[in-house]
Amino acid sequence: MPGRLTHRRDMVPDDVSGNPSWPEGFTQLLADYERHLTAERDLSTHSVRAYIGDVADLLEHLIRLGHDDLGGLDIRGLRSWLAKQQSLGKSRSTMARRATAARVFTAWAQRTERIGTDPGALLASPKPHKSLPGVLGQADTRAVLDAAAVAADDGSPVGLRDLAIMELLYATGIRVGELCALDVDDIDHSRRVVRVFGKGRKERSVPYGVPAAEALERWLTEARPKLAREGSGPAAFLGARGGRIDQRAVRRLVHERIAVVDAPDLAPHGLRHTAATHLLEGGADLRSVQELLGHASLATTQVYTHVSSDRLRKAYLQAHPRA
Repeated sequence: MPGRLTHRRDMVPDDVSGNPSWPEGFTQLLADYERHLTAERDLSTHSVRAYIGDVADLLEHLIRLGHDDLGGLDIRGLRSWLAKQQSLGKSRSTMARRATAARVFTAWAQRTERIGTDPGALLASPKPHKSLPGVLGQADTRAVLDAAAVAADDGSPVGLRDLAIMELLYATGIRVGELCALDVDDIDHSRRVVRVFGKGRKERSVPYGVPAAEALERWLTEARPKLAREGSGPAAFLGARGGRIDQRAVRRLVHERIAVVDAPDLAPHGLRHTAATHLLEGGADLRSVQELLGHASLATTQVYTHVSSDRLRKAYLQAHPRA
């Protein structure tokens, strides 16, 4: 679809100039790598910022080691960089992310003949601690959505929009960035399916249920026209000023809606975890949930089986007379 890439690329950070005291080659190197991440890999703004920040830190470390070009980067330099992160108290998950960023960068550098060998290929990644994602119980979820419906009873455009967003996030389990990027034409009302462009621009279709369909219908027919402005474009969800809603606004409204009821506070990603958990508890198979969530690996989806098992164990311990 024409124009799709501009939704993402127009938000890419312009300042990738590095440190003014850097060797000129490093500054150009970082700018070239940013263009690769944006134009060729089409990563999200958040991912580009994370990769560029990690690589900039690595180049700073290389300069401190006395090198003024990438040819001085070897496996010892990469390991000393990660050791420095550990000495600064960085978490294992942060170190694992930075090791991944280094491997992706050095592979690109070798592929584009900026270095002769790929030292990142020898770099092991610290394994992050896996923690179970926070989720709402089904009763809490129902209470949150009911409260959002009550708030929309006055027919205000923002109230109807917020209800549609909450219903759709829970109904589909899509990421907050995917929701914000939705266009009106991405919603197939007759089939009750949304077309989503996930990580790596991979397209998938995700179904949604009747409550979400009703909330979307009211938002799109009654409320969206009241917020739309000349520059609104095809965005499915609009902010108060008529532009495409941003992720911060969605995160804020999710926290606010959950705070209304006596339920654990969750970010939008918590609704994604909740949707996946409830699907599995209802009998959905793991591969179907993987496809719905847009996970590249089944291993990513399997964490939700641990959540369900944990809840089952707690229920068993509470209910069984000989537990």
